[in-house]
Amino acid sequence: MTAITAQADRLELPTAEFIFGSTAGMDKVREEIERAFCDDFPVLIEGESGTGKEVIGRFLHTGSIRGNGPFLKLNCAAVPPDLLGAEMFGWEQRGAVDARLTAVGSVRMASGGTLFLDEIGDMDSALLEKLMQTLESGNYRRPGGNEDLTANARFVCASGIDPETGLKSRTCVEKLLGLSNLHRVRLLPLRERKEDIPQLCEYLLGRFARNFGRSVPRLSSNALDAFQRWKWPGNIRELENWIARIVIFGAEDVIGPEFSRQLLAFEEAAARSGHVPHMKMGYARRLHRHR
Repeated sequence: MTAITAQADRLELPTAEFIFGSTAGMDKVREEIERAFCDDFPVLIEGESGTGKEVIGRFLHTGSIRGNGPFLKLNCAAVPPDLLGAEMFGWEQRGAVDARLTAVGSVRMASGGTLFLDEIGDMDSALLEKLMQTLESGNYRRPGGNEDLTANARFVCASGIDPETGLKSRTCVEKLLGLSNLHRVRLLPLRERKEDIPQLCEYLLGRFARNFGRSVPRLSSNALDAFQRWKWPGNIRELENWIARIVIFGAEDVIGPEFSRQLLAFEEAAARSGHVPHMKMGYARRLHRHR
């Protein structure tokens, strides 16, 4: 079973307003992406799980000079380390009667387009060195082969960030940052762009309503307040899950007492630590009271 996905260019891409919102931090992300549209250099996208690294990668691909080519995703964490090199670069071997067996690999499959390497921090050091050589020279060899091949794909690498410890793979990122021609994009977690939540909710309500053939529900001010108070450990992906449930079941009641209890406990703990003024703690209590 392969970890390559080649259908991303057929998926619905969110609007730029949804992707970037209106916060100053995401304005910087948009500026970096617009700079990356102007050339074909590799890109490193960093962000916590659920912040939309693949969406940014697809947005970059669509607006680039390679937008009409393929977009391939290779999840480095989904392939055993001893097979990842062959999955990425292909392989060659001699068969019976000097027949040559060849697997082209995702670098060749993405020729003319973009290769999105997800969870690049899971790559071992030897393969990372080979990738770095490819990014610097534009050439590579398949394992078992003796011919230099040209990599005609743009590389977009994604690295997860642990909110507790920082970068998931410091060594990997440090090596990539050593490239002089690298674009670096660092996505904000949702808790740092909460002013975008009403706009994100509006877009997601409309999108899921179309997908499920339902009418577009409205969120109460209490629900929006609660969403803006929540810490969103799963980021936009977690928000998408809640909005999908609201659309499917036709009411925000699906948020349920579990969410409000979690939010109330979070706010009370934050208030005890002095991080949240007591006068602002009515959101979760109101939501919890109405369950």
